[in-house]
Amino acid sequence: MKKFIIEDSFWSLFPNAKIGVVICNGIDNSIKEKEQYEEMIFEAEKEALKYLQNENFSNNPVIKIWRESFQKFKTKKGARSSIEALLKRVHKRNHIGTINPLVDIYNSISLRYALPCGGEDIDKFAGNIRLTTATGNEEFIPLGTDENSPPYEDEIVYKDDKGAICRCWNWREAVRTMLTENTTNAFLCIELTDESRLVEFENALKELAKVVQDNLGGTIETSILDVNNKEVAIR
Repeated sequence: MKKFIIEDSFWSLFPNAKIGVVICNGIDNSIKEKEQYEEMIFEAEKEALKYLQNENFSNNPVIKIWRESFQKFKTKKGARSSIEALLKRVHKRNHIGTINPLVDIYNSISLRYALPCGGEDIDKFAGNIRLTTATGNEEFIPLGTDENSPPYEDEIVYKDDKGAICRCWNWREAVRTMLTENTTNAFLCIELTDESRLVEFENALKELAKVVQDNLGGTIETSILDVNNKEVAIR
């Protein structure tokens, strides 16, 4: 049985972080009603505006907290958190398009709660998945290219036995494990570094699980990992 393990090198930098995990088994991620997900994202974009009250985009608290987090480890120049990337598009009134149901669902939850959300195809994992610091020689083929772009040494990454699957914590995803219409078993996560938003984080995790269950079926299990609970089984 595979596991998701958060290693001590991560906790040494972020001892108060929490990672919410949703394990989805036997889901149907095929695209059937694209308009439904377009509307879901559109409504989430409108809700996300409440997090952007300061006209200076970088001064909004949900942006500041992740920029400060990214300063604690080596990152590729210009790398930003996934939630900053989404909110920047909302800030500029650039509509976020649909991809596939799972991605659309986690993007909508990410926007509604202003928390980074992501997901991977469990069946494409090579061994356990770990949130840890990189050695610097992990293979990483990002979306949109076929060239290897390994992480820096000590960069925060999600990785498995074959290589990195997400660089700079939640910045850029690998093509190898990405969610597709054919995904039936998925690993989804929500990330928190701001302890003052624990209730929102817990609500986001519950809603993510419910929306996936209601729309894609299957069986859903949720967990919250922290410094005292560092791993969970992935079935």
